[in-house]
Amino acid sequence: MVRPRLCRKIKFNPSVTYFKPQGIPLRELEEVILHLEEYEAIRLKDFNGLEQNECAKKMNISQPTFNRSIMSARKKISDAIINGKAIKIEGKKDVRSI
Repeated sequence: MVRPRLCRKIKFNPSVTYFKPQGIPLRELEEVILHLEEYEAIRLKDFNGLEQNECAKKMNISQPTFNRSIMSARKKISDAIINGKAIKIEGKKDVRSI
């Protein structure tokens, strides 16, 4: 049986939830969905410069789970930048803002 997923802690809700390349109409762009969990991982690790173990504790998840989140977020962001896609930030059911 699969272990139930822990509720992730998110301490920051972004005021801007959409980014797109300048000069290209939105209807012509592909979109990458960045989940709040991934956004929080990027904020804690890359923006705040915390260690992965500390980030995982703040989000109430294991270090391997945090690593998967940060790698997924970085892949999506690099895909959007390299391929000229829009980035949409949105929440998931198992994320709790505190």
